[in-house]
Amino acid sequence: MRVSRYFCTMKYAIPSGATVALLLAAPAHAIVGGGAPSTDGIARSVVTIVGSRGNFCTGSLIAPRIVLTAAHCVQPGAEYRIVDNSSGQPALQTIRSVAIHPGFRMEAMLSHRATADVALLQLEQPAKGKAPATLGMPNIPIAVGGRFTIAGIGVTVRGDGKSGGTIRVAGLIATGKPGTLQIRLVDPVAQGARDGLGACTGDSGAPVFEDKPGGAAIVGVVSWSTGPNGSAGCGGMTGVTPLTLYRDWLLQTARQWGAAL
Repeated sequence: MRVSRYFCTMKYAIPSGATVALLLAAPAHAIVGGGAPSTDGIARSVVTIVGSRGNFCTGSLIAPRIVLTAAHCVQPGAEYRIVDNSSGQPALQTIRSVAIHPGFRMEAMLSHRATADVALLQLEQPAKGKAPATLGMPNIPIAVGGRFTIAGIGVTVRGDGKSGGTIRVAGLIATGKPGTLQIRLVDPVAQGARDGLGACTGDSGAPVFEDKPGGAAIVGVVSWSTGPNGSAGCGGMTGVTPLTLYRDWLLQTARQWGAAL
């Protein structure tokens, strides 16, 4: 999972079915740094979001018709769909409503500063072949070295859209000064100093899980990444927006749509 310096999206011409097939083509390599492909466990909640402007992102099902993703993935002025591959043939599923947190500021996200980079999508129909994940919050205080798992559909080779579309998972650890506004994750071996595990193009909005007594729960979403030592690219640092300050808004919005999380 690697990403451009600021966005985890990549441009494509979308309306054709060929594009959906492209997104779902199995890559030849592992997720950036060697993340393993998965269809079970936490991966069962992960969905692909495609936009009419040619971008694709990751989302996670948190109720049968509710998807959590990053706000910068679903900005106004475009239409968005969920890729449904439950029948073995890719199809696009309609999104009824998009809710972006009112506190989101694009300029902050572009500068890797904390902002409310969270959004919810309401689907017309329940997602097929998927299972909702539990919504939670990070354990407080968030400690340096704390372990998290990300799961996304991003590219495994930066700039190669064909290497994306397969759900892959990676275990990362918190670094820097993690808190309720932002968490920065790195590969536990590479430590952000050289190429390692991390989010990449297409992984924006990917769920970030933490182990809880009742099992893994989503505690944040992927917002951005860098290459090693803060360079442009992927495989260095993965920036996460924790749900601590935004969980009440998520619950309230879902309730307005008739869903209980």
